Amino acid sequence: MGCSIWRNRINLGLLKAQSKVSVFFTMTIIFTYLFYCLAGYCETLPRPVYDHHPATSTSKYHNGQNAFQVQNSILDGADFAKDMPHSLTKTYRTLQSSGARALPGSDKLHSILRQIGDVQRQISDGDKEQFQDASSSISVFNSFGSKKLPQAVIIGVKKGGTRALLEFLRIHPDVRAVGAEPHFFDRLYDKGLEWYRNLMPRTLDGQITMEKTPSYFVTKEAPKRIFNMSRETKLIVVVRNPVTRAISDYTQTLSKSPGLPSFRALAFKNASTGLIDTSWSAVRIGIYAKHLENWLQYFPLSRFLFVSGERLVSHPADEMGRVQDFLGLKRVITDKHFYFNETKGFPCLKKPEGSSRPRCLGKSKGRPHPQIDPEVVQRLQEFYRPFNLKFYQMTGHDFGWD
Repeated sequence: MGCSIWRNRINLGLLKAQSKVSVFFTMTIIFTYLFYCLAGYCETLPRPVYDHHPATSTSKYHNGQNAFQVQNSILDGADFAKDMPHSLTKTYRTLQSSGARALPGSDKLHSILRQIGDVQRQISDGDKEQFQDASSSISVFNSFGSKKLPQAVIIGVKKGGTRALLEFLRIHPDVRAVGAEPHFFDRLYDKGLEWYRNLMPRTLDGQITMEKTPSYFVTKEAPKRIFNMSRETKLIVVVRNPVTRAISDYTQTLSKSPGLPSFRALAFKNASTGLIDTSWSAVRIGIYAKHLENWLQYFPLSRFLFVSGERLVSHPADEMGRVQDFLGLKRVITDKHFYFNETKGFPCLKKPEGSSRPRCLGKSKGRPHPQIDPEVVQRLQEFYRPFNLKFYQMTGHDFGWD
């Protein structure tokens, strides 16, 4: 009898010990799992896009720097989730509630988010050559989020400043955009919306998908086609003094075709009478009021934002503030991101920390214009004046070109 009692007590003790060991090993596995997830080795948690700057050092995607320089003190404090971009808040709260926030330091979290942003930015730019030897890594980073049709499109105008606007916007963590111009709604519409959707970069909840193709604004079929995609699409038009825009357009064409006739010869149907040739695209694009009438048949004025190309050069932060408000984004892009490049004659993005140089637009931007006869310029100004005044009235904004 006594032996039976002792045997039962020993068995009970062994069971309790086994239970404690099981709990210990279970907790060890859980904390190890959370640690590796936060450190970036686990692929079951979503990885948010925090930064859109390409890596600039010899390491292809491990040394990119954050353009906004979120302070480490914010990352360490409880206000991090409050101040971070919307697309990251959900993921951060998930980690925080799980206890993962206390594992690695905030610098590590910041580094992870920045590196993921670097890789996804390069992928969206289509920089395949740089990543050919890291294709396996790309497939991991590029597998999160989903491809959506764009919620906002920069539809014009050519030589108005659309490339600068897009590049400035892409430093915002809640904007993902196609690098090249898709030309879907003017040239490739027959390929279908699914083909178009597949061109878009992957986005997380709270991020906006964008593209820019300046020729949409002057394409007759584009308004109806975009309306059929979504009547809620936000449309951005960057406009510039049509005379200056025409000269810039001519300058670009001349750089590709040195044997091009003179600006005067192309601008006038008859030089002696001074009759402007509106069939020349460089002139026709600048008749903004005529093109806008076509768009207003499908979209109300509230769906448009008209950005001043001149102010995008002289006051980039102010114009970018308007753009961010229009898109419903937090004002992340501010004057601290810009400096004026005297050589090029337009603003550049200040160099990210760890980069060898600032980010400016390519050599094709800011090229010097040829000298145009003042009489030709004056005649063009007179030609555009009534169209400009009508455009001011339609948009409710005086751009000051006259």
